[in-house]
Parts: sequence; structure tokens; C-alpha cells
Amino acid sequence: MSADRRAAPRTAVVWDVLDPLLAGGPLDVLDIGGGTGGSAVRIAALGHRVSVIDPSPDALASLDRRAREQGVEVSGRQGDLSDLLDVVEPDSVDLVLCHGVLEVVDDPASAVARIREVLRPGGHLSLLLAQHHAAVVARAMAGHFAQARSLLDGSTGREGHGRTGRRFTRDEATALLLGADFEVVSTHGVRVFADLVPGSLLDLEPGAAGALVELERAVAGRAEYLPLATQVHLLAR
Repeated sequence: MSADRRAAPRTAVVWDVLDPLLAGGPLDVLDIGGGTGGSAVRIAALGHRVSVIDPSPDALASLDRRAREQGVEVSGRQGDLSDLLDVVEPDSVDLVLCHGVLEVVDDPASAVARIREVLRPGGHLSLLLAQHHAAVVARAMAGHFAQARSLLDGSTGREGHGRTGRRFTRDEATALLLGADFEVVSTHGVRVFADLVPGSLLDLEPGAAGALVELERAVAGRAEYLPLATQVHLLAR
């Protein structure tokens, strides 16, 4: 299975939310922790002004190569959420992507508050977080029952964070945003089934990858399936 086919069921829901925002005139977009530029280059190709902040020089070098190969311009800056206001001017960004980053910061609430400062009035934050309940299910299904029980009790992964970082419930993620004076526009479950379906099935069954994408889209906004989602995506204004 190609990388694009493998990624589509895991990313389609997020892009369904972002695409309407990106359909208008050029925006100033900031991708925090954007790494090698998988999202940034795609957005720059739509005509937007895109910057990536990432702590890894190697990732930024890969970003530069990818942007040049695609014939687009993306600004890469070394840094992270802790020094965001040192490298980005307040009220200078229309859209911030913060995908898979709050899991590993020391103070998520302060980090969200800093993001709020760099956004212009009416700007949007795309926040993608590892979802707590799904981690319990994944550990149990892998036979790691003690780890599942530990996560269930909240002794790892939420108050503290271990090797794989924090995980958040929808309510915790919403509280972070409201605490920084954001308005939550939408909440979706991401990768509800995608991580449970064997890759070999998608290889062997014609049309299976596309059908899985449509299934992910169908359940993304249904609250009863959110606890199964590997990630939760919130769009805030």
C-alpha cells in the first residue's frame, strides 16, 4: 500500500476541517512542531504564507528539501512552544496548526495561551491531541493490561507524562481552549477505526482504503465513537 493510501484514513478528517479555511485568500499560517513539512508544504502549495517552528535542525533541513522539490516557499525556524513569542510576533498569524505537540510540553495551558497571543483577532487554532480513552483500549488489546489499568486510573499519561507523552480527553482539551479565551468551533474524533484495521486488509481488498476514509468521515462527529478515536481534533477561534 502506498504511503498516501496509508495516510489518508488517518488525516482525511483533519483536512476536511481545514480545507474550507484554506479555500480563501492567502493566509499567514504557522505550523508548530511541523517537522519535515508534510502539512506545511501542502498548505503553501495552495498559495498561503507558511512558517514552521520545530526544535529539530534535521527536520527543518528535510522541510527545506521537500519545499524546494515541490516548488513552494516555506519558512523554517528552530524553536518550540516555550519560546514561541521570541520568534513570532503577536497578532501576526491567521491559522496555527498544533498537531501532536501539547502531549510533550511541560505546561499545556501556558502553551495554549502563547498560541492565543500570536493569532490575529478571528484567527483559528487547529489542535490535534492524543486521546486518553483510546490509549486504554489500545494497551488492553495489545495485552498490556497493567498499563491499561494505570492509564485508566490516570496515574500516567495525564497528570504526568511518560515516554509517549500526555493524553487528553475531549473535556480536558476543551477546558484548555476555554481557559485561553478560545471559542471551540468543532470537535472530531480522528483515527476511530484506522489504527484497528490491518494494513494487509487494505492491500488485499480493492477499494477498502477509500471505504475506510468514508467510514472515518461518517463517525468523526459522532460523540459515541469519540472514545475510540486515537486522536481528538478541535478547531478553535
